[in-house]
Amino acid sequence: MEKHLFTSESVTEGHPDKICDQISDGILDEVLDQDLAGRVACETFITSGLIIVGGELTTTSWVDVPQLVRNIVAEIGYDHPRYGFDAASCAILNAIGKQSPDIAQGVNRGGAGDQGLMVGYACRETPQLMPLPIMLAHRLTQRLAQVRRERVLDFLGPDGKAQVTVEYENDQPRRVTTVVLACQHTSDVLDETGERMTGESIEQIREKVVGAVIEPELLADDAQILINRTGKFVIGGPQSDTGMTGRKIIVDTYGGAVPHGGGAFSGKDPSKVDRSATYMARYIAKNIVAAELADSCVIQLAYVIGEPQPVSVMISTNGTGVMPDDRLEELVRKHFDLSPRGIIEGLDLLRPIYRQTAAYGHFGRELPDFTWERTDRVGELKKG
Repeated sequence: MEKHLFTSESVTEGHPDKICDQISDGILDEVLDQDLAGRVACETFITSGLIIVGGELTTTSWVDVPQLVRNIVAEIGYDHPRYGFDAASCAILNAIGKQSPDIAQGVNRGGAGDQGLMVGYACRETPQLMPLPIMLAHRLTQRLAQVRRERVLDFLGPDGKAQVTVEYENDQPRRVTTVVLACQHTSDVLDETGERMTGESIEQIREKVVGAVIEPELLADDAQILINRTGKFVIGGPQSDTGMTGRKIIVDTYGGAVPHGGGAFSGKDPSKVDRSATYMARYIAKNIVAAELADSCVIQLAYVIGEPQPVSVMISTNGTGVMPDDRLEELVRKHFDLSPRGIIEGLDLLRPIYRQTAAYGHFGRELPDFTWERTDRVGELKKG
């Protein structure tokens, strides 16, 4: 019996990098709400007391960037000075310009907005056809946000991380061996030394967060639950760490279970294949696995700027497919339009749906707007 450990990480919506992703996607949504032909490549930088929004926009819409940014930061939870960053008082610098016409001329005729490679994946480890470690990590960070917002644990702040290690036997997930949580909190729950959280508060996190997410039978007998191991996490968010759009690409995808193409998603309109083709690759892989044509499936697409069709399509089922991988490639090219225009139309991507993708993963959340999570092409693939 072969065993190995695998670990994935997630972060909360209040993590500095994720604040930036949500701001960039919030601006994208605002543009698409007014101008479906708008082109957006927006990036955000955050540090103590300051947010800088830059990039390129080509649009007929008008976006009140400072007000939009303040609203998003407040909704995330940075609405009081006790968290070291306050939406009402932070400085905001708008450094947005226009997209280069050299890029636009290739995109306008239906070609890809850039060269690059994109990866999609699906497997049978969870009902969502996602790897188990990243799904558990996302559920933990979502739970941290939930108990904070509902004031179940009213001492928690917006910043936080989760990390989950799963033991596999013969490539099948069996048990969770380690759970790591880093949870921003107020000074109210420090012990008499002022250097550590009280044992009671740590136990509350263990019970209300870990206990609510991970079933006892999934935990190994000797599983480690490690919470705020430095002792305390009072100074968090942008006060303690800078953030930038696009720095959590493994959190956004499959937790490191498969390669990443390299491009980030947030702040990019769907004409950018970094985003739209990655969504399509996930959609295809999920439908292949759902159709029981493979137990796991990795898809790589590659594009060149200005050209509509990918320069390569690669599928690997790692020996789990019911047919050769090259035959699956033929089915994919037959049933799926892989041009940027075809992807946008097929997945209905010209909608203001993107801010909700910018925390807790772009994949595995079967929300109504996440069309790339549908399994509506199973019948076609089974027919061949």
